[in-house]
Amino acid sequence: MLNNITQAIKENIRDYGMYIALALIMLIFTQLTDGLFLTPRVLSDLIDMTGYIAVLSVGVTLVIIIRHIDLSIGYVCGFLGAVAAILTSTYGLPIWLVIIITLLSGAIIIGGWTGTLVANLKVPAFVATLAAMTIFRGMLIRVTNSATIFTDNENFNAIGNGYIPDIANVEGLHVLTMVIGLVGLVIFTAMAIASRRKQQSYNLHVPVLPAFIAKLVVIYMVVMFFMWKLASFKGLSWTAIIVAIVVLIYSFIMNNTTIGRHIYAVGGNPEAAELSGISVKFVTYLVFASMGLMAGLSGILFTARLQSATPTAGMGFELDAIAGAFVGGTATTGGIGKVTGSIIGALVMMSLTKGMDLMNVGVSYQYIIRGLVLVAAVVFDVKTRNMHSKKA
Repeated sequence: MLNNITQAIKENIRDYGMYIALALIMLIFTQLTDGLFLTPRVLSDLIDMTGYIAVLSVGVTLVIIIRHIDLSIGYVCGFLGAVAAILTSTYGLPIWLVIIITLLSGAIIIGGWTGTLVANLKVPAFVATLAAMTIFRGMLIRVTNSATIFTDNENFNAIGNGYIPDIANVEGLHVLTMVIGLVGLVIFTAMAIASRRKQQSYNLHVPVLPAFIAKLVVIYMVVMFFMWKLASFKGLSWTAIIVAIVVLIYSFIMNNTTIGRHIYAVGGNPEAAELSGISVKFVTYLVFASMGLMAGLSGILFTARLQSATPTAGMGFELDAIAGAFVGGTATTGGIGKVTGSIIGALVMMSLTKGMDLMNVGVSYQYIIRGLVLVAAVVFDVKTRNMHSKKA
């Protein structure tokens, strides 16, 4: 059985690598901080600070899959977050309306603009989004008037700082968090079994049964450990719930719908996809609209977490999001990538930041280390891809 598990890990090292890296980072920082890194309060804060980067990573993963890039998402996030703050504090609009306006502005106006430049006018995405980054940096400064805009709406701020209510009053344990963890694992198991059977029906290669069971057992142990840690603090935050919903929706779209298959097809070979009847222009529009939507959601999460919008909001977010996508296994050449992988990648990058903050590592060293991790992830991607191509 051990040999089967070892062989399965070798065959799927591309998928398992990011999980191994995350586990090692957490263990190292737990040791270096005398256990502080894995305390419930720190883990809860880690999840909340990862939230706005995670949704950006999800959006940019799709962009990279279709062989493009988006450098503007950081300042788009900051700008849309400032818009949400102004609509909430200055104009006093209802929270639900603020959320709708912010998300639609990102998807239709900003995403549509980028999609038009890239798909219709054939402007390289690097140039189009570099220009957009500069534009929205200026617009962010204009709408904030170079000053901080505070949000005093408790319901809005709870999106980034609040926690879900409990269903029972048990001392020292958030019961609903544990229930959500168990239900989530049951659903995950059912989906994993269904996916395995589907692959077998098409005579596709699947890991041997002992390896499959071992994978599920490890996932159960890890998930319930973290759920127990969070439940012993304040439970799951609204940020965690929102990110989970985004992951579920995007995973379903990418794995079980026609548009998901079209996105992968365009990333794999745009010319062949066009010849097979897939509208590359439409897919490009859709992906950049999705990116704008995720930038809007990220802006809301970040602004709510800080309870304010600042002229420098979003600075560097694009680097963390893109790094999260690459660390999570998205291929630099396009056509390959998973939403779940990008979430793990974002957690890797934010775990590095949080761990180094706890150790009081200087900012300059933090940038150097995170850069080296990104390089290592890209090298790992290239090496594993070449290894699989040789086997094929």
